[in-house]
Amino acid sequence: MKNASVAALIAALSLAFPAAAANVVRGQRPAQAESVAAGESKSVETSPAESKAGEAKPSENKSKSAETKPADPAAPKGAKPAAQAPAVAGATIAPTPAPTEPSLTRAEALKRANAFFNASPVMTADFVQIGGDGKRSEGRLHVQRAGRVRFEYAQPATMEVVADGAQVAVRDRKLGTQDLYFITQTPLKFLMKDKIDLEKDVTVEDVKIEDSGVTVFIEDKATFGGTSHVRLIFDPKTFKLKQWQVKDPQGYETLISIFNIDQAKIPDAALFKINK
Repeated sequence: MKNASVAALIAALSLAFPAAAANVVRGQRPAQAESVAAGESKSVETSPAESKAGEAKPSENKSKSAETKPADPAAPKGAKPAAQAPAVAGATIAPTPAPTEPSLTRAEALKRANAFFNASPVMTADFVQIGGDGKRSEGRLHVQRAGRVRFEYAQPATMEVVADGAQVAVRDRKLGTQDLYFITQTPLKFLMKDKIDLEKDVTVEDVKIEDSGVTVFIEDKATFGGTSHVRLIFDPKTFKLKQWQVKDPQGYETLISIFNIDQAKIPDAALFKINK
């Protein structure tokens, strides 16, 4: 139970706070293709050399001439076969590529992440949590900086995580137990600050920018039990936090996704009370 509580604490409090298309060359339209084919057919039919040869079996000879007749070695250099249509007839022009947005830099990504966290001191959201064992749970998240957070897990889960600004309580409603920890022992406690600056407050290991999302990789060496690694995943367009994933000192990974984010509603202060 102790290990499960610690793992849940690290996962839940890892983020307790606000939280090219390739150019396609257009192909010939059916009408264009028919026009080119017609031009080629006409060229074949009116060729003097093939007119004589076609007296016996015009259609057969025309087909052979168009499909299998080898190049005439006696033909002048540079001469084109009579059946070849002018290149311009069936040519297509690739559309001018649309201008692309400049790539997001590491500094700009971190600046936008900070802007999301600092946009409001409060947040309410729904969450879904996937534990290292694949177990899924969900609930409601309430946040008020600095230092107050509550994870309300829906049934059948019996766990509850509450931080009052100084301590964090991990409760099991079924067993009636409660374990207390200092906030400084939790991952990403820097998010409890009034103003957040990722570059200054933590060790940012990497920033990965992809079409599917922008991921900020963070290392925290001062968490309960050792070093934790955290990934913050933002929507690439709105830069709202979508997910975070924590790998705790024991190697267990927990993924939490949030949605229906409300950064205007002020949570009830009673939600963050810890009964000791």
